[in-house]
Amino acid sequence: MATTYNTEMQNRSGMFAGLVSAVRGFEARRSVYNRTLMELNALNDRELADIGIHRSMIAQVAKEAARQTN
Repeated sequence: MATTYNTEMQNRSGMFAGLVSAVRGFEARRSVYNRTLMELNALNDRELADIGIHRSMIAQVAKEAARQTN
């Protein structure tokens, strides 16, 4: 009986830890997305052209930057 209880508690602890890890990962990716979006939107069209980005591409570039975040 005690073994079953301990196993269930370990499973719940592991699930909770996984959930916390997933939320932290989401927050990190969201932060990168928002920061990238803000920084690229602050550039003028000439500066964006210099780095090969059109204003219509900003959201996609920010999504890609967030996707590459660990």
